[in-house]
Amino acid sequence: MKVVASSDWRDDLAFETPTLVAEVSPGEPTRCSVCGGSSEPLPRTELWAVKHRHPKQHGGFVRFYCQTHLPVIQRAPAAAARSTAAKPARRAAPRRSTPAEERPRALCPNCFVEVPPTGVCGMCGTEV
Repeated sequence: MKVVASSDWRDDLAFETPTLVAEVSPGEPTRCSVCGGSSEPLPRTELWAVKHRHPKQHGGFVRFYCQTHLPVIQRAPAAAARSTAAKPARRAAPRRSTPAEERPRALCPNCFVEVPPTGVCGMCGTEV
């Protein structure tokens, strides 16, 4: 049995990108996660959903924020803005074949399976 995570609207959100809650999860008014449970519910058009990274959950977690508590998102500099002269270009090393790829494969004449390095077929016991 394979256990997998379920899929829902939170999977479509980009990490650390504010999105209006009304666009991703329409419904009744709800509260800001910072304001707390005693605050007045706000319309979903006034709340922002932000998906944060989590060290143990690869899918992260989503919090709703009002405009007052919306966190400041630090943007990484664009790749085009980086200086290419700072780092020399790296070339890929030529691919070397491994000894397993170089040696011929021995096959059992009776079973037609590959014989291990011992030279004895694991299926029928014939020495090759």
